[in-house]
Amino acid sequence: MKAVFLREIGGPQKLSYEEIDKPVPQSDEVLVRMKYAALNRRDLWITYGLYPGMTLPTILGSDGAGEVIDIGKEVTNVNIGDLVIINPALHWGANPHYYSSNFSILGMPKAGTFADYTLVPSEQIFLKPEHLSLETAAAMPLGGVTAYRALFTRGHLQPSDTVFIPGIGSGVALFALQMALAHGAKVFVSSSNDQKLALAKKLGASGGVNYRSEDWVKQLKQLMGGADLIIDCVGGSQFNHLLHIAKPGGRIVNFGTTGGPVPELQLPKLFFKHIDIRGTTMGSPQDFQNMLQFISQHQIHPVIDRSYPITEIKEALTYMEKGGNFGKITIKITND
Repeated sequence: MKAVFLREIGGPQKLSYEEIDKPVPQSDEVLVRMKYAALNRRDLWITYGLYPGMTLPTILGSDGAGEVIDIGKEVTNVNIGDLVIINPALHWGANPHYYSSNFSILGMPKAGTFADYTLVPSEQIFLKPEHLSLETAAAMPLGGVTAYRALFTRGHLQPSDTVFIPGIGSGVALFALQMALAHGAKVFVSSSNDQKLALAKKLGASGGVNYRSEDWVKQLKQLMGGADLIIDCVGGSQFNHLLHIAKPGGRIVNFGTTGGPVPELQLPKLFFKHIDIRGTTMGSPQDFQNMLQFISQHQIHPVIDRSYPITEIKEALTYMEKGGNFGKITIKITND
């Protein structure tokens, strides 16, 4: 079999496509022949060594879908021939509120999905939702469960809520938009790209603003009035604006800092408005199951920006690094 290896840090150009032995499942493991995988920012950060707990060499890739071709003797939840997706959140533990000390994500240190075959514990395997193709199913796991947990488990989204999602265009942000709309909420977005704002409106967003505009906060407040829930992955110097945008008693759920650290948190706005700030990442096994049920119930399809063959993984990650994508970037593993 062939797989994409990272043996030293230095960016996507350090990746190599190598021949290795096909793994054999232990008693509680499942061997999946990968059909599609999908990129996450995590993959890019790992190539630069910008991820905690770096262990090399590794096979990258957290998201993926494919066909079960072999199972261990104790596996009962799937059968050979099943079309499945993989939950990449390993060893979450018994506490639904926070992951265990053994928690890790598929694709580093454990070998990931950028390979002809991927070996995973059976509890990480779920049947592909019937309404999704293998490509769209592969795009769902990491971003989908992150968005679901941010909205529902941590954000307690209500159908009557007004939601603001900064930085629309990433996989998680778009999943959050689609899920919030499916739940009946009204959603507003921001971006530095007017084309992305227009595409978000086509998906159902009620409005959006370009945060490069000097008065973008004022524009947004005029459009939406205020947000009951804000789903943020940006942080940075603009985080204090979210305290102004949030309604009294509002909630801000953060899962990233693409904009860098928050320089000075304006605590008076936080406590005088009784705002909750909550952190989140990935999701528990129950979050993952709930996410699959939700997207099946509402027939949600991931937005795919473009697809690359696995032999062009360097080009795919370089494209992601430029930040122009609107939706997920998928990787085709097989040619059949």
